[in-house]
Amino acid sequence: MSLASPDAESPKLSVVIPMLNEAAGIEAALAALQPLRESGVEIIVVDGDSTDNSVALATPLADTLLTSSPGRARQMNLGAEHARSAVLLFLHADTRLPEGGCKLISQALETHAWGRFDIHLEGKSRWLPLVSILMNLRSRLSGIATGDQGMFVRRGPFEEIGGFPTQPLMEDIELSKRLKALSPPACLRTKVISSGRRWDQFGAWKTIRLMWRLRYRYWRGVSATQLAKEYRNAR
Repeated sequence: MSLASPDAESPKLSVVIPMLNEAAGIEAALAALQPLRESGVEIIVVDGDSTDNSVALATPLADTLLTSSPGRARQMNLGAEHARSAVLLFLHADTRLPEGGCKLISQALETHAWGRFDIHLEGKSRWLPLVSILMNLRSRLSGIATGDQGMFVRRGPFEEIGGFPTQPLMEDIELSKRLKALSPPACLRTKVISSGRRWDQFGAWKTIRLMWRLRYRYWRGVSATQLAKEYRNAR
């Protein structure tokens, strides 16, 4: 992977946001990042061929708007290639950073190659607080992060492992495994707030069972392509 080289005027952080049909929330998500942008943080949005108004809404609120064929891993790698900072943050379009998040990332990367935040899922289901606790506990015990948690990494290690594997599912799990081989993650207890819409739409316990089953099968060696088909069929 060939990444842009930081220079003396590089931003202190590049935020890469993959997007696909996020017109309902992308404007508010990017508006929340504008104070960071004004302080020297670069905002890169990578659209995966949206068919709604996402691109028009996002363009004036980003430093760079890129287009890509769909696929979150592919989109995030493209964003990383165009990023100008030595520090990368991969943020889902429905995830909000905590106050002071940029400073927390900087402090964490003084002693770690990569890391993630704890997560608070926001939505209608009364089970979401428990789901959040279990996600954070599992991540802390395993050293594996998910994309919902706001994964951040220094450019060097990200380039060393070749970025996100271009697979249709579990790209965040695989990236974590490869980064974990270089160093343990910084597990920040400060929480990002992420949408619980997946759990609200398909049911909390159904979604939990599905995700645990898919992760277990991935651990057993089932291909991400096969698991992606199973995930689509189960929804």
